[in-house]
Amino acid sequence: MLLLIWEYIVNLLQIDPQMLPAPSAVFSAFVDHFDILLPHIGQTILETIIGLLFAIILGVSLAVMISFSPLVRKALYPILVISQTIPLIAFAPLLLIWFGFTLLPKVIIVMLYCFFPITVALVDGMGKINPHVIQLLQSMGATQWQIIRLARFPGALPSFFSGLRIAATYSVTGAIVGEYVGAYQGLGIYMQTAAHSYAIALVFVTIVITSILSLLLFGFVYVLENFFVPWQRAEKK
Repeated sequence: MLLLIWEYIVNLLQIDPQMLPAPSAVFSAFVDHFDILLPHIGQTILETIIGLLFAIILGVSLAVMISFSPLVRKALYPILVISQTIPLIAFAPLLLIWFGFTLLPKVIIVMLYCFFPITVALVDGMGKINPHVIQLLQSMGATQWQIIRLARFPGALPSFFSGLRIAATYSVTGAIVGEYVGAYQGLGIYMQTAAHSYAIALVFVTIVITSILSLLLFGFVYVLENFFVPWQRAEKK
């Protein structure tokens, strides 16, 4: 309905396509430029997936370290919060200076965008485990690592996937930001080129593709959650 209303208003008011193209014009631009868009889409997907995987590794590692010791939590948690106050759009040019126009700066940007919600969600989840379970394991002589492996981490999986869903929606945006600052290929640099050429329909095409990729990643994480946390799906029923 929204698309139909958008199409109707643009045609009724005869809005300049350079200001606001109709959905039909956006779709036509996508079809006409699909062969050009395809390698840019592939590059952005590659950066997104690699960056998200590294974000998962970093986020889980930090969460386990924070949960392992109260001292580590006091040392690391404030640093994690402070790291999120730094505008990554300003940090991206430094990465380009340090690492050049390679894949690495974009992967780092995606990782920085995504690791925080994973870490925070997992830390909160591991902190909400039933204390009686922890006491039982301690009475059986379990070490701190065994408690994390056998109780805290499995019990925190629903929280982990909640954070991962948030990270998945951020990941494509992180790749776009990294490419927008500087890249040879990707949806970010394509969007910038289209904007400079006043090809507004193509700008909308890249926006729509970015949204679709984010939704696909979100759905994929949801599928993984149903596979790895089947008891939560049963509880919802």
